Amino acid sequence: MARLTKDALSAIPAEARPTIDTPGVGIVHLGVGAFHRAHQAVYTEDAIAAGGGDWAIAEVAPNSTAVVDAMRAQDGLFSVTSLSGAGARTRVIAAVGRVLHAPSERSAVTGLLADPAIRVVTLTVTEKAYQPGSAMVKLLVDGIRARITAGAPPLAVVSCDNLPSNGSQLRALIAEAVELPKTVTFPRTMVDRIVPASTDQTYALVRNALGVEDQAAVEAEPYKQWVIEDAFPGGRPAWDLAGAVLTDDVAPWEQLKLRTLNGVHSTVAYLGAVAGYETIAEALRMPGLTDVLRQFIADEIAQSFTPPPGVSVVEYGDEVLERFADPAIRYRTIQVAMDGSQKLPYRVLRTVIDSRARGLSPRVGALVVAAWMRFAEGTADDGTALPLNDPMAPQIKAKLAASGSVVDQLLSLTDIFPAELAADEEFRSLVHEWYHALTTHGVRATLSALGGAS
Repeated sequence: MARLTKDALSAIPAEARPTIDTPGVGIVHLGVGAFHRAHQAVYTEDAIAAGGGDWAIAEVAPNSTAVVDAMRAQDGLFSVTSLSGAGARTRVIAAVGRVLHAPSERSAVTGLLADPAIRVVTLTVTEKAYQPGSAMVKLLVDGIRARITAGAPPLAVVSCDNLPSNGSQLRALIAEAVELPKTVTFPRTMVDRIVPASTDQTYALVRNALGVEDQAAVEAEPYKQWVIEDAFPGGRPAWDLAGAVLTDDVAPWEQLKLRTLNGVHSTVAYLGAVAGYETIAEALRMPGLTDVLRQFIADEIAQSFTPPPGVSVVEYGDEVLERFADPAIRYRTIQVAMDGSQKLPYRVLRTVIDSRARGLSPRVGALVVAAWMRFAEGTADDGTALPLNDPMAPQIKAKLAASGSVVDQLLSLTDIFPAELAADEEFRSLVHEWYHALTTHGVRATLSALGGAS
């Protein structure tokens, strides 16, 4: 079967063809993962179609060459298949104008970051990359330093990762190494779309829909959202015309998504993985789990922060649960559960801390922590091995191997649990209670009891 290339476009169905001819490059994106391709790249293609401009994306892979090789062989083209219970829709995206591999083409990437044609840099590099001295930080520092030396025009550096105040955190990291002029901004964002890892089924869907082979294909749910702080001194694509929300204050949206969607996602992942479920949708059918999640949303998450004006956290949470339950989106519990040490503080522990500050009892929040601890131990309820894919895996395993209570040992990891939270006797007692229940009775029995008690 022919490969997806520009020459092959005329042979695919007209409704699936790109909506643009790839223009000049104006954006550098660090990270070529599936989420970026199904989210920012789609928004950018639609923005160019609606508002024009030289805003094609130069994608930079921080590590693997697999996606680089695939996209270069396909003239930068790839497909996005939107999946739901109602069916599938596949479209080809042509917003990528160039693909580079940072480790082997570092000077080219640095030169591109200094290029006056580049006015926006975006990133999807996961939470664990936001550390001093990380490869991503070093690359950005070198590029921005070269840009300042060259006297290049203004630049916006846009984090699209699930971190609170993501732009502010990124700015602080870069500012430790280079003096930043006012012409370099770091807009905050909130991003949302469920994008499972591509599988053989993904590639088969594309072959059937388009009649070509696409080794860079991604799949996603139909829903997507992007909220962006409108701080672009060098201009930006017309993302607002593509459906993005441009605002002066991203913080309420960010908290809504991190605590409700991401927090609930992690909850389902840990409980589901330990209970032996492969996907999020399958785990949600576990008796008692939906009731527990609704309790978590209404009694703890919704009480822990002020949402955007006019938004109901409970209604948003109901929509989240409906999206997660779609069996067409095969998001694996193991995939969501990875990097827990980096995700828990933002997705769950902030809710617990703010709930305690308001005098509330974080019963379900403590259950999530206990479920993470069970997951970290490495075996499901049926004895199946669970992988601990986490940058703090050595420290976690060392605590698990130490004598004494598992709960007390893991709560002593101050890089995950703030000291004041670990010292909170009510929270600690609840985590002990749930860990004992999960260990003694298993996830299903524990959830059934909790759901019935609510």
